[in-house]
Amino acid sequence: MFSIGLTGGIASGKSTAARYLGELGAHVIDADRLGHRAYEPGTAAFKQVVDVFGDDVVAADGSIDRRTLGSKVFGQPGELKKLTDIVWPEIRRLADLEIEAERARRPDGVVVLEAAVMVEAGWQRSLDEVWVVAVESDVAIERAIARDGLSADEVRARLKAQTSNAERRRHADVLIDNSGGLDELRAQLDRHWERVASTHGTRTVAAS
Repeated sequence: MFSIGLTGGIASGKSTAARYLGELGAHVIDADRLGHRAYEPGTAAFKQVVDVFGDDVVAADGSIDRRTLGSKVFGQPGELKKLTDIVWPEIRRLADLEIEAERARRPDGVVVLEAAVMVEAGWQRSLDEVWVVAVESDVAIERAIARDGLSADEVRARLKAQTSNAERRRHADVLIDNSGGLDELRAQLDRHWERVASTHGTRTVAAS
């Protein structure tokens, strides 16, 4: 089993890259999806979040009210760290369980952990390679405005709150420049996938 950590900033194309790697044959684990599971009622992380941030973060249906929780941590680094100290280890625990299940099912396969917070959480240290999808900030701003309907100032604020491209590049084994179109992105991914497949004996599945 070969493990890849895939990361990138807002509107970098990270999720597009993850979907394509899935088409090529990788088993993709979405950390955002696991993040939703980490908050599920009855879990240890759910209880910790309520204990730390108060009963008012619980919605009427018994789930975590993300809007209320977000208001308690937004712009407050100390409070945000309290939250990530609870949630990030749980996300990683869930990811490790999925990785081990995939390893048992397909020992010669490739697993991709897609996570925007890969570097912040320190998850890259236990993976075989880190692939960083990057675009310049002006490209990210343009794409995020078109995709999400955000204002330029909103996108800049999100970029400022994230790890910088320079810091991600420092941890990258593979840098994917997604400044061009989809065909260029896929060509880069094809090249690196073929290298991994040939080096580690991974079966390559042709993309549709």
